[in-house]
Amino acid sequence: MKKILAVLVAGCISTLALAQQDPQFSQNMFNRLYVNPAYAGSNEAICAHLLYRSQWVGFGDGAPKTGVLGVEAPFANNKVGLGLSIASDKNGAFQTFNAKLAGAYKFDVGNGKLGIGVDLGLLQDKVDASGFKPVDPNDASIPANSSGSAFDVGAGLYYNSEKLYVGVSASHLSEPSVTLDNSSIKFERHYYAMIGYSAEVTPMITLKPSIFVKTIAGNTTADINLNAYVNNRFWLGASYRNDDAIVALIGLNITDNLRIGYSYDFTTSNLKKYSDGSHEIMLGYCFKVKKKITPVIRNVRFL
Repeated sequence: MKKILAVLVAGCISTLALAQQDPQFSQNMFNRLYVNPAYAGSNEAICAHLLYRSQWVGFGDGAPKTGVLGVEAPFANNKVGLGLSIASDKNGAFQTFNAKLAGAYKFDVGNGKLGIGVDLGLLQDKVDASGFKPVDPNDASIPANSSGSAFDVGAGLYYNSEKLYVGVSASHLSEPSVTLDNSSIKFERHYYAMIGYSAEVTPMITLKPSIFVKTIAGNTTADINLNAYVNNRFWLGASYRNDDAIVALIGLNITDNLRIGYSYDFTTSNLKKYSDGSHEIMLGYCFKVKKKITPVIRNVRFL
């Protein structure tokens, strides 16, 4: 099966430009910086989140494996946010590296803050020819080892209050293309929308529903999620992704600053015949910076 797929892909890229999509995650509520630069600094803390996803387990060595690290912090009395995202996505013989710097400016709006953000990044694609298993080793259409890079840009809006967040964004605004040895990979423009809410049901239980929508070239997927937090200590949840998967989530706040989460995708598409599902793990850390208070000393003679 893998050999057949490799030959088909190799035959296509010799004559066509491939359309590249951003990697998919199930714990999107912990990965907002990667898709929306306006999110930077919204936690009013120095935060870092690391996610690793092993997709379609059962496909063998060619199955997608993705990791993304996001670090963000507030500046200028929480009016400015800066962030850095680094992602590596390996899919068969193809590997994509993406690094981008995000900047956001915040405005007070009602009970929350509205951020306007942009990110500037570098995309790099690489082909490892050893990942192909052609029927004919001398087939000239099989790509050689090659790599290429391109400049990238994205933008977004993000609003958050104590209980609500809403965001819209777009990545690959310039639709960059990476040229390889005998092919090119085009990054289609991606559009994202997200919304989430926190509702305290009882002093022990808080429900956090969220929706994450991604649109590429007219194709739209939506993740509808509900996480239930118990004593703000651990959470259980479930998501539905149209035409793709049902997801189970679990997580734990190890300390006030450190948390860990895990999700498992039950594949519902036609790939379920070959896939044993997808695993994803998240590790997050946030550190609140204490504001320095300058003491005021008054002389009693002038009171």
